[in-house]
Amino acid sequence: MTVWPTRTGLDVFDRIDSTNEEARRRVAEGMAVPFWIAAKRQTMGRGRQGRRWTSEPGNLAATGVFSIDGSPAEAALLSFTAALAVADTLTALAPEAEVAMKWPNDALLNGGKVSGILLESLSADGPAGLVLAIGIGINLEHHPDPQDTNWRPTSIKSETGRAPDFDFALLVLADSMQTWLDVHRRLGFAEIRRHWLARASNLGKEIRVRLGQKTLHGRFRDLDSDGALVLEGPSGTRRISAGDVFLPGDT
Repeated sequence: MTVWPTRTGLDVFDRIDSTNEEARRRVAEGMAVPFWIAAKRQTMGRGRQGRRWTSEPGNLAATGVFSIDGSPAEAALLSFTAALAVADTLTALAPEAEVAMKWPNDALLNGGKVSGILLESLSADGPAGLVLAIGIGINLEHHPDPQDTNWRPTSIKSETGRAPDFDFALLVLADSMQTWLDVHRRLGFAEIRRHWLARASNLGKEIRVRLGQKTLHGRFRDLDSDGALVLEGPSGTRRISAGDVFLPGDT
């Protein structure tokens, strides 16, 4: 049964600049965690490396805010935990579609990018631990123009013919997030890694990884214990901590 997580706040906006920025403002005002900020439209949403994340009316933009025990490096691994929550959400909303994960934090639906995840620290490590914002965008109804992206974008409506209800999608996402956060806390990242690899796109196959102006070619061999991508190339195996992955068919 899908239920809203206990003792977890929620504010939903028709329009907002950024759910992550609103979360930052709420934490600065002393709002107790955990809580979620969700919006039906963002005007200044962003993804990794400051990229703009388009959020049209009908899509879901949401930020969950949680207190995390552990170092910033350990907290960063929650991007994979959040990815599993997104995967479960997509499976619930589009049960006939193929759901896969693309390193480091994208979700694919029938091979098209349908979701992105952005983690940001909202407070320094202290007695209450790190306060972390996990921003998630899911294309329920709309997706960007393919000419504006390096990856094929898609939406749930494009793949299934029908956009899911906003409120239900948010409920499933929050419930799934709580489930995977509990798994992470009880069993550690090794269990998260195992489940993530089971959904990883192109594992064992050839991919490209762009590092700034440099592009590496190789076989996606593994996800390391610290979340790094393990790429096997002509000159040997390399661990990659940050970069953009391109799959066959990406530009």
